[in-house]
Amino acid sequence: MIASNLQQLAEALIRKTISSVELTQLYLDRIARHDHQLNAYITVDAAASLAQARWADQRLAKGEGGPLTGIPIAHKDIFCAAGWRTTCGSRMLDNFVSPYDATVIRRFAEAGAVLLGKTNMDEFAMGSSNETSFFGPVRNPWDVSCVPGGSSGGSAAAVAARLAPAATGTDTGGSIRQPAALCNLTGLKPTYGIVSRWGMIAFASSLDQAGMLAPSAADCARLLNVMAGFDERDSTSLDRPTEDYCREIDARQADKPLAGLKIGLPKQFFGAGSDPQVMRLIEAAIVDYQTLGAEIVDTSLPNMDLSVAAYYVIAPAEASSNLARFDGVRYGYRTPVYRDLNEMYSRSRAEGFGAEVKRRLLIGTYVLSHGYYDAYYLQAQRIRRLIANDFAEAFRHCDLLLGPTSPSTAFKLGAKAADPVQMYLSDIYTIAVNLAGLPGVSIPCGFADGLPVGLQLIGNYFSEARLLNAAHRYQQSNPWHLRLPPAFAE
Repeated sequence: MIASNLQQLAEALIRKTISSVELTQLYLDRIARHDHQLNAYITVDAAASLAQARWADQRLAKGEGGPLTGIPIAHKDIFCAAGWRTTCGSRMLDNFVSPYDATVIRRFAEAGAVLLGKTNMDEFAMGSSNETSFFGPVRNPWDVSCVPGGSSGGSAAAVAARLAPAATGTDTGGSIRQPAALCNLTGLKPTYGIVSRWGMIAFASSLDQAGMLAPSAADCARLLNVMAGFDERDSTSLDRPTEDYCREIDARQADKPLAGLKIGLPKQFFGAGSDPQVMRLIEAAIVDYQTLGAEIVDTSLPNMDLSVAAYYVIAPAEASSNLARFDGVRYGYRTPVYRDLNEMYSRSRAEGFGAEVKRRLLIGTYVLSHGYYDAYYLQAQRIRRLIANDFAEAFRHCDLLLGPTSPSTAFKLGAKAADPVQMYLSDIYTIAVNLAGLPGVSIPCGFADGLPVGLQLIGNYFSEARLLNAAHRYQQSNPWHLRLPPAFAE
């Protein structure tokens, strides 16, 4: 069952080939057997998961099951889940047990899915390698000496090693798509606002977006059907009609399934700076898309080169505001030794936050301070608008954009830890998508020296169905996504 997709698992549960309890136990056993090599999970509660599985089996027995009923799903430890420790990968929240469910968690529970465990992550989602977690780095199942990408690296490693059928993640600057690329998975960052952020611990509120990691685009579509929808508790949630994100995937395939689709190649994605082996696989994928009937056109995103600089002003600024709530007073870590209230604040934050979080909080406070707001923060917001305008202009001439997800394959643990700028450049192809609020998906497109390479497709606002269908049609003729890491294939 470990290589099965979500539809096959759902069919097996309906046919009673396997029960939800048995399926959940299978994954719990795999976690117990393999996770010491990966450190993909922070919290596993077998009793709680099996209790949900028993309830799912009762629903299935009554014929009340849906597409995800009884299927175990892992959740990034940034989503609050009632009765579960929710740490955000930080010492600051090491002892925090959430009293409520995030909307994403609640929707999965209502769909009958089983909460399999909470996955490791970069602290407060700040990182591109999953090395900043208070609970230690996550390792890549394809090479345990390499990073899995971040910040959703725990979710990526868990799904890649089949320690979960699928997992949630969050994407602020590429934190779903980049680990998907490095771990041979499909990772979707939806349009900003179509998935509720309520109960998702905030990093940068105008950039954070919940999404998912799964083996295939078809799996992502089924997960998005559950996750998407208006939430009145989230002021950034968009009130729009419900849609079926599987509708194009489930349609009958023609000889040229992507005939009429125009795919743009931004020249900024194909310049110097990327691994030549990565670019050769991207170019091969472009040929495959032409074979599927897509028309390839050249385009440009003139301000994309400014995206990293703009992001690392805007995101830290929002983080400095969002993380001000972690002060040692109401919940979370409190220093055991202090003389007065001010010292309690300062020591709790100094001891509770890791180095990368402190770095970004200091940057954010600086750019928002008097005398620097106009020079940095306001300028970054202007650049953000220019980047969004560039995408709008590109989509006047094409339906989707295509390029690499990451400039390289997975790098060694510790290789970029001493150079924050090099680490930040890992997200050079993904950040602009978040600044514009667009949907993007990364799909496997081959291997370079035994490590996975990811192809990124970017769509216009609310084009998830088209985006996932384009990914799905590629995966039907290029089954890279079916390959498993040899060490975790059994």
